Amino acid sequence: MIFIAVKWTVKPEYADRFPELTREFTAGTRSEPGNIFFEWNKSLDEENTYTLVEAFQDDAASAHVNSDHFKKFVAEAPDYVDTTPRIISVQGVDGNGWGEMGEVKPR
Repeated sequence: MIFIAVKWTVKPEYADRFPELTREFTAGTRSEPGNIFFEWNKSLDEENTYTLVEAFQDDAASAHVNSDHFKKFVAEAPDYVDTTPRIISVQGVDGNGWGEMGEVKPR
């Protein structure tokens, strides 16, 4: 599995609308063969910052970065960001998605 986390610091004037601005990109990516998950989260600590957490099957990366929705979003994104996004990308991660955390169980 390929695991990717990207921190996006968005210009203040786009911060509240960022989920709407990424909707087409998000829907397109989630519908790709080989996409395991693609989730946006708004930071509780860093103003105007979103973290994208995504995972793909090992053979799905090329199709993702060559898709029309990816190319369109990458072309538009420089208008929305306040800084260059920061990324962690790890290939060859064992598993096929989210697993359960062993240390915490519901009572």
